[in-house]
Amino acid sequence: MHYSVTLTTDAADDFRRLDGSLKQSVAKQLKKLETSPLLGEHLGNKAGLDLTGYYKLYAAKKGIRIVYRIIELKVIVEVVAIGKREDPAVYRTSRKRIR
Repeated sequence: MHYSVTLTTDAADDFRRLDGSLKQSVAKQLKKLETSPLLGEHLGNKAGLDLTGYYKLYAAKKGIRIVYRIIELKVIVEVVAIGKREDPAVYRTSRKRIR
């Protein structure tokens, strides 16, 4: 099955802020999600934040996290945040965006 990968407005802004080499790495991972949406790892309670139903996928040699969910009924992978892996900030950002 082929999924359509979409980025929320905020995630698209995250992507635009990345430099060129990071953009390429993230774009490759997003392309993989079109045919393998379960490629990422399940998120549950991360850093005290409930992200049940969401997944994380790494890019740029694990320097970037991509947080997304799968919407089966619409055959969509929706990316909600893209951010550096330095700390759990991307999880806090994701939680704020999905409320």
